[in-house]
Amino acid sequence: MVKRVLVKFSGEALAGEDGYGIDTSILNYIAREIKELIDNGVEVAIVVGGGNIIRGVSAAKDGIIKRTSGDYMGMLATVINGVAIQEALEHIGLEARLQSAIDMHQIGESFIVRRARRHLEKGRVVIFAAGTGNPYFTTDTAATLRASEIEAELLIKATKVDGVYDKDPKKYDDAQKLTELSYDRAMSDHIKVMDDTAIALAKENKLPIVVCNMFEKGNLLSILKGNHELCSIVK
Repeated sequence: MVKRVLVKFSGEALAGEDGYGIDTSILNYIAREIKELIDNGVEVAIVVGGGNIIRGVSAAKDGIIKRTSGDYMGMLATVINGVAIQEALEHIGLEARLQSAIDMHQIGESFIVRRARRHLEKGRVVIFAAGTGNPYFTTDTAATLRASEIEAELLIKATKVDGVYDKDPKKYDDAQKLTELSYDRAMSDHIKVMDDTAIALAKENKLPIVVCNMFEKGNLLSILKGNHELCSIVK
């Protein structure tokens, strides 16, 4: 079974049916799914997006807010979500550490890769917040970067769908699920697994990406045990 994994959650997933803010019942669900992994000896890191609060690209679309400022606002949103996930994990008895790419010592540690690895070795969940710390890079790229830095064996993108399709399954009845595809195909066919920067980085570091439905109970543990029926894998 996989020993060390990074799980990427979208910010929108935390919002529940409201479409914004944080749904504590979803926080609790995520925490318990992560606990299953920890209880099975898996070292777990997390990256979470900020789309349930604000997206940098959207904030900057009319030019009033500069793109760089919009992206920094988005990074701060991921810190809010990271604090929420940390609280949910600690609420059920797990140890968790928040590391931010933007220094804010009152809230979490600064990102230091050796310290992150040490936390993981001690069985603590490490939550990486504030993206890469740089504008113009998505949290998908941040997830791939951090997974590579901590030498994770697998990057799981936990979404609301059960894998990757050749076209939008909500719009097209003939959409085909792609259980396995190459990094090159994902980029050349513009299949929306992650953005191209993230996929290229994963390819360079030989980091497999699994896309799965986070709301399928027990799915994360099942994937780490080698069951790929309810997901797609890019490698």
